[in-house]
Amino acid sequence: MDLQTSTFDLVKRFQNGDQAAFSLIFRRYQRRLAVLVYYKMSADLRNRMEVDDILQVVFFAAARSLDRFDYQSPGSLMAWLSRLADNAIVDAARFENREKRRAEELLAFRSDSNPLGAEPIDFETPSRVFARNETMEALLRRLDALPAAYRRAILLAKFEGLTTAEIAERIGKSRQDAALLLHRALKRFRELEQAPETK
Repeated sequence: MDLQTSTFDLVKRFQNGDQAAFSLIFRRYQRRLAVLVYYKMSADLRNRMEVDDILQVVFFAAARSLDRFDYQSPGSLMAWLSRLADNAIVDAARFENREKRRAEELLAFRSDSNPLGAEPIDFETPSRVFARNETMEALLRRLDALPAAYRRAILLAKFEGLTTAEIAERIGKSRQDAALLLHRALKRFRELEQAPETK
């Protein structure tokens, strides 16, 4: 299977019944969405539940409703997933103590009784999971080290996929000021990336 398939093609494949395409969508967007969810969750909510719990809800919701998703541009899927994440976070904050839905009810995996269900593929070895978690923690530490305005600019541009004009509108600045803010934020982020990391 070609991992370089476009998001548009993956969405269309899933909408046409190719359940394996969803696994590729998941792998492509999991990390970006995890960072967004981390910063969208309150510190209090992060202390009570894991980012992965929210991601699970988001991707199950996406699997259930992707057949109705209308791909419009390269950033439209990420924007849609981000809105699903917003809803999942609000629901989690409101209904934290309610019983979790069983995964089988949300997405029917392949079985003898459901031969067309999604294949529960997990290619990750424990060492890959550890490496990904280490990478994620390092990324979050660098983002946390940034001033709030820089972090927000990077999240909007690189994780939500907004254009400079959309960022300007979201933060209430001119397009030029938003571009300058993003430039400075990325420059500072790269400096943090080059600096030796202290734990």
